[in-house]
Amino acid sequence: MKQAGYTIRKTVLMLFLLLAGIAKGTSQEVNVGEIVFSHIKDSYEWHITKWNNTDIAVPLPVIVRSAERGWFVFMSSKISHGHSYNGFRVATEGDNQGKLVEINAAGSEVRPLDLSLTKNASALLFSSSLLLFLILRVASFYKRNPLQTPGGWKGMIEVMVLYIRDGVIKENVGEDYAKYSSYLLTIFFFILLNNLMGLIPIFPFGANVTGNIAITFLLALCTFMIVNVSGTKAYWKEIVWPDTPLFLKLPVPIMPFVNAFEVFTKPFSLMIRLFANIMAGHTIILGLTCLIFVTVSMGAAVNSGMTVLSVILTVFMNFIELLVACIQAYIFTMLSAVYIGQAKAGH
Repeated sequence: MKQAGYTIRKTVLMLFLLLAGIAKGTSQEVNVGEIVFSHIKDSYEWHITKWNNTDIAVPLPVIVRSAERGWFVFMSSKISHGHSYNGFRVATEGDNQGKLVEINAAGSEVRPLDLSLTKNASALLFSSSLLLFLILRVASFYKRNPLQTPGGWKGMIEVMVLYIRDGVIKENVGEDYAKYSSYLLTIFFFILLNNLMGLIPIFPFGANVTGNIAITFLLALCTFMIVNVSGTKAYWKEIVWPDTPLFLKLPVPIMPFVNAFEVFTKPFSLMIRLFANIMAGHTIILGLTCLIFVTVSMGAAVNSGMTVLSVILTVFMNFIELLVACIQAYIFTMLSAVYIGQAKAGH
């Protein structure tokens, strides 16, 4: 324990000295908003770091279809730093800011059909492949050793699978829980893995996948479809003609309207809860880190003090976000199981 405590203190001290040195060498004004939002929003390249005023980034394939000229495929390095390529560029202002636009024959700026492999899409493919690899490794172990208890990370996955299956899915869905176990276990591990990967600021990790509302929308849409397709007659009767006094249903269908509205608010809450918690955590950590560079012009004493405070708060927030990453995966899975169980229940 003493050795572990010494190692942690040494690591924090080295991090403090490193950040203080970087901040001391920073003479230009730091745009906190640009730093924060450049990490949160999607992009056509995967930025890694900046070295000697040179951006180090991984270019990604851009796939677009022009309404006038057809399909184009090229690397995002051709349109980086404000450059244009074959009439395409990344808009820096307006409604299309940060998105690929095309200058058509009339000289107007229009959006082409954009199927580019962006940073979030690349991170999504990587995390899905990693999840598939891990689960198949566990399945392969059980196939080779059906009577042996796994250890290490395989044993940890087994514990999580059993806990989610027995403590969440079985308890909330009911008798035919096995039919929905594959989906619910998949979204649990998918959300958990992407949440944890987003906390590691090293390529190929660090992407804001579950903090992207398009991803959480699709996850919530899957739950919405399963809940309503699996709904029993009693479930739909309670929505269309609930067991309430007649004056709440006729002549104005107050309760049917409220119940129908609830059908959409449940998946909406799933979408917003996951998106907001993950995005907020990334924003807070980046904002705390930027305190070091913002206070450079305030003097060495103030900057040193803020560097110490920033490091302490950032480390603390990372531990909090580690907890949030697990809790949000659990909550999304649990509420999805609850909604499915309600739709399957009788009167």
